[in-house]
Amino acid sequence: MSLLVKICGLSRRETLEVALDAGADMVGFVFFPPSPRHLPLERARELGIVAKSRALKVALTVDADDATLDNIVDALAPDLLQLHGKETVARLRDIKEKFGLPVMKAVAVETAADLVSLPGYASVADRLLFDARPPRDATRPGGLGAVFDWHVLENLDLKLPFMVSGGLNADNVAEAIRVTRAGGVDVSSGVERSSGVKDPELIRAFIRAARATEELTVR
Repeated sequence: MSLLVKICGLSRRETLEVALDAGADMVGFVFFPPSPRHLPLERARELGIVAKSRALKVALTVDADDATLDNIVDALAPDLLQLHGKETVARLRDIKEKFGLPVMKAVAVETAADLVSLPGYASVADRLLFDARPPRDATRPGGLGAVFDWHVLENLDLKLPFMVSGGLNADNVAEAIRVTRAGGVDVSSGVERSSGVKDPELIRAFIRAARATEELTVR
């Protein structure tokens, strides 16, 4: 199974095109107003057309209600919903049933104790994403450039596909894959020149670095 590479927080056609041309498997769009990467629905519609059939479109939301999700699905037509808030197992199940889309649940990680929720989420989610636990005073749950201890995921016995995020960049992505044996990596701030502004060369460098690890055994 080949490594999945996701470039998240895209908000401009130019950098979306760079990510697609460089071979990103997934492109992520953020629908969360506190984020500098928040995407208005009309722009999401435009970018969704550009990305269609070229990569999987991922809609990132944080504890969104059904009406918000409905608007996002209508605008973007995502292939996958990324739930990055405090959604419960029951909420995941409700979302899957209502919208008929695969879901990827983000799990905030700092210590092994943070993995206690995995069996419940794994029973419903189609994929998991491990991200660094944000500081208590953070205004958003991800995209902060923080790295967690990847060794927490070492020897993880998880049948569900999973990805790793949190402070990744072209310089450390190979080590993250080596330690976690994750089947995918997700980057946002690590390919930005300033908050919310993607850098074409950093996108290309990250994808090159991730692809260079594909001789490793991934799952």
